[in-house]
Amino acid sequence: MPLAEEYAVMLGQMAENPTPAMSDMAPAEAREMYRMMRPVIEELPIGSVRDEQIAGPAGDLALRIYTPTGDGPFGIFVNFHGGGWVIGDLDTSDSVCRSLAEAASCVVVSVDYRLAPENPAPAAIEDCWAALQWVSENQSSLGGNGLLAVGGESAGACLAATMSMHARDLETPNIDFQLLAYPVLDADLTRQSYIDNGDGYLLTTATMQWFWDQYCPDEELRSNPALSPLQAGDLKDLPATLVVTAEFDPLRDEGELYGQRLKEAGVAAEIMRCDGLVHDFLATAPVFPSSGAAFTQIAEKVRTALAK
Repeated sequence: MPLAEEYAVMLGQMAENPTPAMSDMAPAEAREMYRMMRPVIEELPIGSVRDEQIAGPAGDLALRIYTPTGDGPFGIFVNFHGGGWVIGDLDTSDSVCRSLAEAASCVVVSVDYRLAPENPAPAAIEDCWAALQWVSENQSSLGGNGLLAVGGESAGACLAATMSMHARDLETPNIDFQLLAYPVLDADLTRQSYIDNGDGYLLTTATMQWFWDQYCPDEELRSNPALSPLQAGDLKDLPATLVVTAEFDPLRDEGELYGQRLKEAGVAAEIMRCDGLVHDFLATAPVFPSSGAAFTQIAEKVRTALAK
């Protein structure tokens, strides 16, 4: 399928007015650029939003809690933002969290985990685990109905997959569903989708290399399943999973391979390829019909998974 018209126009405009590559920026500069790309849209409807501080492994850990309109209790979705473990925060994921809470009728708890290179792996993993435990222990006060999901975009989806494996291995907390949106699942940057889509479609191979170099400077550690879930030898008994990929995304193949491996392990997994779209497309869901339609499908699947 050809590139969606909205993205063809946007990428054409970007090509005519090039900006410095993220891989050539300092992390602080890249973070500021990403905030401009994914601003908070306070006009998006939401029942309520509040910020929370909990005890994390290295001090206070910030959460943002979105409660939808309507009468609960609701399923709870713990969100780990994207950004290659280097950029991104509660604000860059705010619009997606607001929209998902309303469209899927669930409480969304967004986690502001520590970022690399200041805090390389496993800092983000430790923070996400602490947040997941807190949510599990406080489901009743959060308005939960007893069903719990984890998910995220890109590097956040990687963290979600790691949380699911860790929870399975420890037999707590019980995770009912995971949403892996265009996930990073392996440090191997040589798959065919990298060859086909590694330049010219927002996320580039050079940027992914930069992310990995910041997040885990020790290349030998990158094959650890906690960092590269696709390297896990055992994928049995993981929660029901929706893997969302984009046709023009360098990460497409690793996401679809992970989904297939989950199926082979007996997991109730669905692979949803979004034709014509690029990495990070949920950021444009409020304004692009193509990504908005995909978001609607994703939100309905989350709603169904967390309904009780």
